[in-house]
Amino acid sequence: MAEARHEEARRRFEVEEEGAKAILTYELRDGTIVFTHTIVPEKIEGRGIGGRLAKAGLAYAREQGLKVVPQCSFVRAYIERHPEYADLLAR
Repeated sequence: MAEARHEEARRRFEVEEEGAKAILTYELRDGTIVFTHTIVPEKIEGRGIGGRLAKAGLAYAREQGLKVVPQCSFVRAYIERHPEYADLLAR
């Protein structure tokens, strides 16, 4: 099982499996990280890859002291299912 990799220069987290790449993109704005899109190719769906991406992105936000704006509906739903990340939400 591949770990999520942070591609900081491209402002995204990635997981590659079976030659397919899943990504979570973000933007940095005034002390916040805005998660914009989660894309998991159909070929590798249903393996928890989106969750791995969200977890890696949220861990990065916590490490960097950033507040989270979950513009992406997947990340928003992930935070709702994992309330231990609710303190990261920008108010």
